[in-house]
Amino acid sequence: MRSSANIKGHPLHPMLIPFPFAYLFGSALINVWARRGGRSEWYRTASHMSVLGLGSAVVAAVPGLIDYAFAVPPKSSARRRATSHMFANLSAVGLFAAARLGRRGDDRPPSAAALAAELCGAGLLAAGGWLGGTLVYRNQIAVDHRYADAGKWRVKTFSPDTPGSQEVDAGSNDELGPDQMKLLRIGARRIVLARTDSGHVAFDDRCTHTGGPLADGALACGVVQCPWHGSQFNVHTGEVKRGPAEEGIKTYEVTERSGRVWVRLPSEEVSAS
Repeated sequence: MRSSANIKGHPLHPMLIPFPFAYLFGSALINVWARRGGRSEWYRTASHMSVLGLGSAVVAAVPGLIDYAFAVPPKSSARRRATSHMFANLSAVGLFAAARLGRRGDDRPPSAAALAAELCGAGLLAAGGWLGGTLVYRNQIAVDHRYADAGKWRVKTFSPDTPGSQEVDAGSNDELGPDQMKLLRIGARRIVLARTDSGHVAFDDRCTHTGGPLADGALACGVVQCPWHGSQFNVHTGEVKRGPAEEGIKTYEVTERSGRVWVRLPSEEVSAS
């Protein structure tokens, strides 16, 4: 799922997060080595690294929160994992900040409580890093792996044109080529608009297995495949073609008028928007 906070397609959060991890984790280890080895001059180094780590953590958190809000699919295993990742890192930063406030001077050893807080924070950073790696390599968050002729990644956010309207204008009918998809954000719902050899179709973005983003999957011969575990669905009927998913996906009526593509929503969807 392509990162929402990126520069020319390159995600910012994975690029920035190594800095606070290295600085904060390193400050905790240096404080331990300084205490055990009697190297008092190392305490100043650890103190400076702590300041750099806290500052860079704030910078790295901003694109991370943007991706959490817009890139991680809602109601999915990745969302639960991302929530744990966020709280682990925020808790770690809080512990390092508390340890920093408790320091008695850059050249003096931290108190036992401050050192314990830093070590606990280092453990939380490791746990958060593990979860972050799983989000990238298993859930493919911030990974744009468009297949051949899939087209550019597109996301369109809008509401129905008029209050109570059951149709939304999803774009021009020549925007997508065969087997290309784009993601529509209509209120709180995420709908995939796709073009098959027989015309346009629309269906829920959420795989019914663990909530994977179907808009990020592969479409061929009227079948979309989830990028997480390979579940396949018929995009015309929503039925499961191949597991591990057992429940089909919801599809929506699509019409073409005057060169535009219109997606019809059930009345309850319009009121929810």
